[in-house]
Amino acid sequence: MNPSISIGNYLIEKLLECGVRHAFGVPGDFVLGFDKLLEESAIEFINTCDEQGAGFAADAYARLRGLGVVCITYCVGGLKVTNTTAQAFAEKSPVVVISGAPGKNERIRNPLLHHKVREFDTQYKVFQELTIASTVLDNPNIAFQEIDRVIAAALKYKRPVYIELPRDMVFVTGNPNYQAVKQPEASNAEVLNEALNEAVTLINHARQPVILAGVEMNRFGLQEELLQLVEKTNMPIAQTLLGKSVISELHPNYIGLYQGAMGQEYTREYVESSDCLIMLGTFLSDINLGIFTADLNPKHSIYVTSEKTSIRWHNYEEIRLQDFVRGLLAADIRRRESIATNPLKIPANFSPITGQQITIDRLFGRLNSFIDKNTIAIADVGDALFAGLELFIHDKSRFVSPAYYASVGFAVPASIGAQFANPNLRPLVLVGDGAFQMTGIELSTVVRYGLNPIVIVLNNKGYATERPMRDGAFNDILNWRYSRVTELLGAGLGFEVNTEDELEAALMQSQAHCESFCILDVHLDPQDTSPALKRLSSALGERIGSQ
Repeated sequence: MNPSISIGNYLIEKLLECGVRHAFGVPGDFVLGFDKLLEESAIEFINTCDEQGAGFAADAYARLRGLGVVCITYCVGGLKVTNTTAQAFAEKSPVVVISGAPGKNERIRNPLLHHKVREFDTQYKVFQELTIASTVLDNPNIAFQEIDRVIAAALKYKRPVYIELPRDMVFVTGNPNYQAVKQPEASNAEVLNEALNEAVTLINHARQPVILAGVEMNRFGLQEELLQLVEKTNMPIAQTLLGKSVISELHPNYIGLYQGAMGQEYTREYVESSDCLIMLGTFLSDINLGIFTADLNPKHSIYVTSEKTSIRWHNYEEIRLQDFVRGLLAADIRRRESIATNPLKIPANFSPITGQQITIDRLFGRLNSFIDKNTIAIADVGDALFAGLELFIHDKSRFVSPAYYASVGFAVPASIGAQFANPNLRPLVLVGDGAFQMTGIELSTVVRYGLNPIVIVLNNKGYATERPMRDGAFNDILNWRYSRVTELLGAGLGFEVNTEDELEAALMQSQAHCESFCILDVHLDPQDTSPALKRLSSALGERIGSQ
C-alpha cells in the first residue's frame, strides 16, 4: 500500500480490488472532490438523471458483478436512494452507498448548512437501518480500517453498506502504518459434517428428492456448483420467483417455477409431494410462496440459506451456504436413474395473425422465441414480472427483477447497470406504463453512454396489478406516446404496436438495430392480464377485502 495514499484514493483502490469498474450517481457540491477522483481513476462514473435511477442501476450491477456502487451528495441525494438501498437490503444485493457530506470543520457550532435536515448525523442514522454496516470516515487514523470492515461486510452478507465521506477528508492521508487484516471465513467443521451426514442420509433414502433453488445461489456465485450437483445426482430442480434463472430453464432436469398456488400445477404437485425437499438459498417470502399458499412440510425439508440451516426439526449453527453446497457436491449421493419427464417446453414458433389485437399471452409467447442466451430480461413489478415468469431463460443470471421488495420503476435504470456489468448481454426491458413514467427518463442515460436495451412498454393505461384488487381513478395515469421519446432524446427507434404483425415487424427491426435503444409501445386491453397475475390479484384481493 502506498504510505501516502489519501482516504478517497484508498476507497477507490478497495473497490477496484473487488472488481468494481463503474459507479452510478448524481454529482453535488459535497461529493465533487470524490467524483473527480473517480473520474481520474479506472472506475467510470456514470451520472444518471436521478439518484433513484443511480441506485437501481447500482443494484442491478451488484447482482451481476458481485458489488455495485452508488455515489451521491449529502441528504438531498442520499435520502433519495433510501428506497433503492432498502430494496438491496431486502433482496441481498451488495451495494456500496458512498455519500459526500459537510466537512468536519464546517460543522463547528452546528450551523444551518444547506442540505442539512435535523442534525449532521441524521442521514447516517437513517442508513444504519438500511444497511448491514456503516461508517463515517472522519478519523484518518482508522479510515482505512473502516473502509475494509464495511466493504468486507457487503461481500460477506451480500447486503448494502454505507460510507459517508466528509468533503474535507477526501484528500487527507490515512494511517500509513495500517495493515489490512483478513479474517478467514469458514463453517464450524464438526457442525457442517454432522449436518451434511443427516442431509445425505435423508436424500439417499428419499423416493422423490427435489432441489428448490433460490436467489442466494446467484448472490453467492454458486450457480456452477448447483448445476454440477444436479447433473451428478440427476435430481430434478425447481426455482423460486426471486431466484428465476439460477439455472438454465432449458435444462432437462428443470421442472419449473415453484410459487405455491400461483404457479403451474405440475411444479406445485411435484415439489409438495416430495419426501426430501432440498431448499438452497431460498427466501420463504409471501410472493415467493404464492402469498403463503405453499404447502411445504418441514418433516421432509432440508433448508439452507446464508443465515439459517435446518434439516427436518434440527437446527444447525455456524454453517456457510457455500460450504454446505460444496459439501453436498462432494458427498456420496445416490444418482437417480430417471426422473419424471419435464412437461415444460418452449412454445412453438410464433406465427403472427395480421390485424389481430395483441394480448399479454401472445406478446410473451412471441418473446419466448425472441430471447436467446445473449439476452438478459429485466422485469419491473406488475405483469411485466408475472407474465415474464413464463419466459424460458437460456442461461444462468439472465433474469433480474425486484420480485420480493417489489419497487416499481426498477427495470429501465437497472438495464443500465446490467449492461455495464456485462456488455455482452443485451437487455430486454419489460416495464409497465406506470413504472415507465417513474424512471423511464433514464433512457437519456442510455443514449449518453451508447447502450442499446430493447424496451417493451406494457401500455394498459394504468396500474393493472391493483385493478383486480380494488379499482378506482387512483389506478389511472396519463397515456403518453411512449414511442416518441426517441424524438425527445434524438436517438433510438420507436414503435407503436397494436397488432401481432406490428409486434413482429417491431421486434425484427429492434433486433437488427444495435446502435441505440428501441422502445415498443405495446397497447393492451386494460383488463387483459396474465394468469399468474390473476392468481396473485385474487389472493391479495381476498386479503384487502377482509380488512
